[in-house]
Amino acid sequence: MLTQGEADALMTMRKRFTELRAIAMDPGVDSTHELVSDDEQEQFLLDIWRGTFRLSKLRLQERARKVIVLVRLDIDGSPHTNPDGVHLGGTHLHTYREGYEDKWAEPIDRAVFTNPADPEVAFRQFCGFCNIAQAPPVQGSLL
Repeated sequence: MLTQGEADALMTMRKRFTELRAIAMDPGVDSTHELVSDDEQEQFLLDIWRGTFRLSKLRLQERARKVIVLVRLDIDGSPHTNPDGVHLGGTHLHTYREGYEDKWAEPIDRAVFTNPADPEVAFRQFCGFCNIAQAPPVQGSLL
């Protein structure tokens, strides 16, 4: 587990893709891409998962140290219930919270995630939210 200060530092740390190959966003995609901090001292993973039948369903996730989920954006997924009993709809954002890891979520900020229905826009805005520089091009059946 991380302290909240450590998690916040990892979330705001500038990162980049280790390879600038195109990102596939086809239906059924389940891929992981390596990221590294600018000083190359920290490694991260970016997971992309998209539904096969319900194409609007998308999950973007940033992990630190291979297993610690820092941020997860769930779009049109299953509803979520926070540990305090608050229920959220299918589109929400998980951020690391000390003592709870990724078990807390909040509604997305529509000023940050302006068009979650568009996978490419959501991907680019997620990269911005996670401070991931120079996102590679997106390919595949997007809508």
